Amino acid sequence: MKVTQTCLHTLATTLFVAALFFEATQPSVASTEDRIKKSFPVSAGGKLKMEVDRGSIEVKENERGTLDVEVIRRIERGSTEKAREILKDHEIEFAQEGNEVQIKARLRDSVASFWRRRDWNLNVRYLVFLPRQFNLDLTTSGGSISVGGLEGEVRCRTSGGSISLGRMQGPVWARTSGGNIAVKGCKSAIDVQTSGGNVRLGEVAGSVTARTSGGSISIGNVAGHITATTSGGSIDVAEVLGGIEASTSGGSVRACFGKQPEGGCSLKTSGGNIDVKLANSIALDLDAHTSGGRVITDLPVTVQGELWKTELKGKLNDGGPVLLLRTSGGNVHIRRM
Repeated sequence: MKVTQTCLHTLATTLFVAALFFEATQPSVASTEDRIKKSFPVSAGGKLKMEVDRGSIEVKENERGTLDVEVIRRIERGSTEKAREILKDHEIEFAQEGNEVQIKARLRDSVASFWRRRDWNLNVRYLVFLPRQFNLDLTTSGGSISVGGLEGEVRCRTSGGSISLGRMQGPVWARTSGGNIAVKGCKSAIDVQTSGGNVRLGEVAGSVTARTSGGSISIGNVAGHITATTSGGSIDVAEVLGGIEASTSGGSVRACFGKQPEGGCSLKTSGGNIDVKLANSIALDLDAHTSGGRVITDLPVTVQGELWKTELKGKLNDGGPVLLLRTSGGNVHIRRM
């Protein structure tokens, strides 16, 4: 039995070395490029659904009644023959049903099982032009996603890149495991999450849910409720017009309240300062505490009981919803807006 296993191992090694030698003796090229163009008649309110195994996706607006797609595939190294083989086995399917267009792409297993190990460097880029009033459902396993301003619903996910969106009219849902998320603005709700990057959001007319495990969160003016969570960065909100729940394990928290919050709010950090700005007219029940610094206020607070440098409980303008402020490793500063 041992002899048989040894023979098999030797044969496999010999075949592998022979395959490498054969590839090395083939004529090489700097790069091989392939382009595919498709056009579909569509109308406002349609939907684009993409499920691709690799590559970046860029979506832009056009003024025609069509959805136009250009796929650019490039192989950076290897023989011309092998490059053509890989392009042939990278299957891209286009389909249209009514006002919905679908694009799917995958590499056939027979090729993927051998060449995945070799890192043969197939780069793919999808360029899409469609009407402004359109819905998107985009998925890529290995690239960034970029979308210009649209009026439809946007859902996008990637396992290995950043997500960048323009000024959106409809709701936004975005997920990435390895990049930043940026949205210039939104007139609806935003729900975004990344495991390895920063979150940057502009002005939002709806609610916001933003989570990251490895970066900071920066948010503009938000009319709805904010839920912001990070394990490795700061949280900064330009203006809270609804309510907010923000927590971080590794940075500071800053927020500005320009109007009376509709309900209770909380800002928490385990490793930084909390800095809050409040308009003069805001009425709140203040509950601030720090384990590793001081609580400082520039506003008059009605307090009952003893005063402590690490804690402040009292009422602003006769009281209102609770504003809970907690830090274990910094100061709490309440400022006049």
